Amino acid sequence: MKARIYDTELRELLIETEYPCRFETPDNEIEERVFTIDGLLGKGSYTEVFFEGIHIGYGDISLANHTLIRMESDFETVEMHFALTGDQVTQAGDFESEIIFGNNQHNIFYVDGFAGNSEWSCDHTIRVFEVNLLPSFFQKYLPENKTFDWFKAGIIAKKHSILSPFNYPITPQMMQAIQKIMNCNRQGLFRKMFLEAHIIELLMLQLEQISSFHTPSSNSILKKRDVEKLHAVRCKIANEIDKPCSLIGLAQAVGTNEFALKKGFKELFGTTVFGYWNDLKMERAQAMLVEEGMTVAEVSERVGYKNPQHFSTAFKRKYGYPPKALKGCAG
Repeated sequence: MKARIYDTELRELLIETEYPCRFETPDNEIEERVFTIDGLLGKGSYTEVFFEGIHIGYGDISLANHTLIRMESDFETVEMHFALTGDQVTQAGDFESEIIFGNNQHNIFYVDGFAGNSEWSCDHTIRVFEVNLLPSFFQKYLPENKTFDWFKAGIIAKKHSILSPFNYPITPQMMQAIQKIMNCNRQGLFRKMFLEAHIIELLMLQLEQISSFHTPSSNSILKKRDVEKLHAVRCKIANEIDKPCSLIGLAQAVGTNEFALKKGFKELFGTTVFGYWNDLKMERAQAMLVEEGMTVAEVSERVGYKNPQHFSTAFKRKYGYPPKALKGCAG
């Protein structure tokens, strides 16, 4: 099992690595590798951790210019891909169209060997987090419903597939799981247990979010262009959660009107625009309380509540317990 990443213009080999079959290491130990990039292309690093059917990769790179990178691999995998920052466009003959990722987006795809080019923007530092799973591992957790049946069929037929035609915003809960995986300092068996548990959690969050997508019914007024605009609104809310949110502003940003936005968002996603925005704020608040140890008053202000009591009421309505119950839960 091999993988290569290199810059096509400079003909500079960035990463070339070989893996044991099924990512199984001697004595079932975790293997970790760190690659440093420092050249004409830019500067950065990429870390790999793998064991028993699971490969985790994450890193960041500051590019000097817009760059075309060639990626090749010879193994079968389901990849959970998270574009934390930066823009990336990937072209490969086995996919029907380009794979495009922007800031704070995720998706899942299947490949049986891969060869393609990715164009990376230099406007922001590129930060990625990805998990490669053996198809047999992934299929254990794939729900049996129409949303996922065609993707499962693609795996069985060994046909390159992407789970959703739209990328989804990375939620605060997903970021919390990603941070735990990247910052895990446990050792030995406990590290494997911790990493596998949080990878399953992260996969659950992805599949749960994607399965909540409501495909318009045959008599729906939503057309493909309408759906694209609604997804753009949802991504905009997730990427700009700290900014004021108004229906008219969101509608104008994607070229629709308030009525169409309200009605379409509810039909497509099963929640209102402000319900979705509030859910993201509460998830972020929960992460700040647990992971960052902030006070209830500090979190209340950060998520836009002038009165901490109003924040506590909204938080309890969402989770069933007050925010002060989370104090001391970090670690």
